[in-house]
Amino acid sequence: MNQEVIRYAVDADGIATLTIDYPGKSMNVIDQAFMDSLDAGIARLVADPAVKGGILTSGKEAFVAGADLVTMEDNLDGMADDSVDVMFEKYASLSRVYRRVETCGKPLVAVINGIAMGGGFELCLACHHRVMADAPGVVVGLPEVQVGLVPGAGGTQRLPRLIGVTASLPWLLEGKSADAATALKAGLVHEVVAPAELMAAARRWLLDAPKAVQPWDEKGFRIPGGNALDPRVAPAFVVGNAMLQAGTCHNLPAPLAIQSCVFEGTQLPIDKGLRIETKYLLHTAQFSPVSRSMIRTLFINKSKAEKGLHRPAGLAPFKCAKLGMIGAGMMGGGISLNAAQRGIQVVLIDRDPVSAERGKAHAAKSLAKRVQRGRMTQDKADAILARITPSTDYELLRDADMVVEAVFEDRAIKAEVTKKLDAVLPPSCVLATNTSALPITLLAQASARPDRFIGLHFFSPADKMPLVEVIRGQATSDATLAQALDFVAQLKKTPIVVNDRRGFFTSRFIGAFVDDAIGMVAEGIHPALIDHCARHAGMPVGPLAITDELSIELSVHAGESQRKEFPDEYKEGRSVPVLRRLYGLGRLGRKNGQGFYDYDAQGGKRLWPGLAELYPRRAIQPSPDDLKQRILYVQAVEAARAMEEGVLLDPADGDVGSILGVGYPAYTGGPFCFIDGVGLKAFVAEADRLADLFGEQLRPPHLLREMAERGQTFYGRTARPMATAQASRA
Repeated sequence: MNQEVIRYAVDADGIATLTIDYPGKSMNVIDQAFMDSLDAGIARLVADPAVKGGILTSGKEAFVAGADLVTMEDNLDGMADDSVDVMFEKYASLSRVYRRVETCGKPLVAVINGIAMGGGFELCLACHHRVMADAPGVVVGLPEVQVGLVPGAGGTQRLPRLIGVTASLPWLLEGKSADAATALKAGLVHEVVAPAELMAAARRWLLDAPKAVQPWDEKGFRIPGGNALDPRVAPAFVVGNAMLQAGTCHNLPAPLAIQSCVFEGTQLPIDKGLRIETKYLLHTAQFSPVSRSMIRTLFINKSKAEKGLHRPAGLAPFKCAKLGMIGAGMMGGGISLNAAQRGIQVVLIDRDPVSAERGKAHAAKSLAKRVQRGRMTQDKADAILARITPSTDYELLRDADMVVEAVFEDRAIKAEVTKKLDAVLPPSCVLATNTSALPITLLAQASARPDRFIGLHFFSPADKMPLVEVIRGQATSDATLAQALDFVAQLKKTPIVVNDRRGFFTSRFIGAFVDDAIGMVAEGIHPALIDHCARHAGMPVGPLAITDELSIELSVHAGESQRKEFPDEYKEGRSVPVLRRLYGLGRLGRKNGQGFYDYDAQGGKRLWPGLAELYPRRAIQPSPDDLKQRILYVQAVEAARAMEEGVLLDPADGDVGSILGVGYPAYTGGPFCFIDGVGLKAFVAEADRLADLFGEQLRPPHLLREMAERGQTFYGRTARPMATAQASRA
């Protein structure tokens, strides 16, 4: 047995303790070494006649966090050439080990001292008894659906047999977690005790000579409430199918696969049910691009970004103690709140005391809601607010570690603020400008120290949105980039790093979607079809609705500002004539109740009938499938152009940024995972077809054609080599 993964000890009462303590890892995770160690430990327990039963516990703060997704993602390429039968046996390996746990003939109790999620909780379900610590942060659950997977080590079979089919479906389909009290009430665990009493409670249960048989292995067992065909249960699947269609538009295969596991498996003995579960696990993990893409982006790439994927090496860590925040609007107020929550002292500066106080009031209002909902104590809220000092005095920034400027998107205004800051900031202080499109290199020209100037594009609301787009100007130094990334990490946000081009990545990416969609109105495509197809493709909001929310007026003014600022580079989008026409009619968006939609006082809305008069509808509308493809492809093609132009350093930045920043459908894993999932040759062919139908904005760039010819991908064994961050600087 591998003693380094699971320690084995037997006491004088014949109770074996198997302590999971994976060396070199902060959390216990499930991989081949874990499975081998557990299998050997159970064999040792069974072979010793002096052992009456066993306790499975953890030597770390958490119990078991679940599968090692990094290893799992790496293994997918390694299994690509295996036969289906071989792959099936590999995917069933953990399920087989857990089945041996519950059928070994000796009683086993899981001592849940910390987080037990996914495969970790499935191990607990395989034990004959579960004791859980009543302590903050100790939760159990099966979250696999959130990364496009099926709980594949018995979760879809044991949970329904434990608490009933209808009771188990929400836990399986929503992936939610349960604290100790909730888990006990739901029947997920047998006992809840204080942390110090865990081992004693486990020993008491074992010393009572319990049966070493699971209920579902006893003769005559019936699932609580009935199996999937029981008239009391069957309607849950009818309703479930309708809810899945409404909630996922069939873009996510995992929820339907989970329902199928439960429906089919609960009609059969447990061993047959477990094989059905493995079948669906194999399908979602190996034969569908969704799970792999979601794991790669939402777990692996996101973690890499948060750990400093692009942080220059050899520079000392930076920690901000005092932040200067220039501009106390919604953005400045949100950033100030976020920083104050992380223990940073904030000086919030605006042009007059009333405006500065208004920014702090935004933070106060947000904190008051949390106190009211019981998510924060008043004392903690007061302490956070006390860290924010509203002012008009730039002199207060002479000892600032970091400054973020978030004033109006105008070069002249930003330049004026930059000169004021240059006069007071210490040499070590980084000046970051919050902008969604203005080139950092041009803005840095107003500074006497452009090497300490960088772009930090926060997303609204800044205290909640997880992404920050870090934009490196031509003069930005390595030290400045490192300091900015450390600051973003201190805020507990996820950074992506991009090079300096107008629009950067996220703005041009979402802009391609909105511009093309509004252009469809002028083409005579029905506005309802546009917004509905966008939502069915997985976008959170339709493009016409989101334009109304952001304001047609703002969109028009932003376009005029770009035309004025960059007359030589400005290229009018397909949406501009449509937006100008609506603006000229006084339709400003939701702010005045009139945009693409008409809004009533109760919050309802309907498409403005006048659109049909301005832009007569085509007699024959495009197919919904073509429009859904168009919506996904126009953004993916723009992402490829950003990569070709050197805006992006790595496909991971584009994938993480597109999902966390602007709502590209999570099931795709982002544009580059999406392209890989379709296949480069197939993607190029489809993009060309869509371009022939709808316009050159969908035509794939040379980069994609070249990669298709060379058999390259963005990820995996055939990944295209990426330029280094330094080499790709503008």
